[in-house]
Amino acid sequence: FITLGRSGLRVSPLSLGAGTFGSKWGESWSLDYAASRAVFAAYAEAGGNFIDTADIYHLGESEEILARLMQEFGGRDRFVVA
Repeated sequence: FITLGRSGLRVSPLSLGAGTFGSKWGESWSLDYAASRAVFAAYAEAGGNFIDTADIYHLGESEEILARLMQEFGGRDRFVVA
């Protein structure tokens, strides 16, 4: 892990971008819940904890999926969301 600036937060050196989590945009590169879970599980099981998302990704569906996945994989205190 590395320290994020002077914040004291310890984050994994690679962040997971969640812009593809969700299917409300209908794009071919969009990931439904099952595919999003597979990506998230691999990242979390490898020790990742730093996730990038935005409220506009798939009309908020990305955040909804992340909330469920973070709860399943250790709770909100385990992850840093940017």
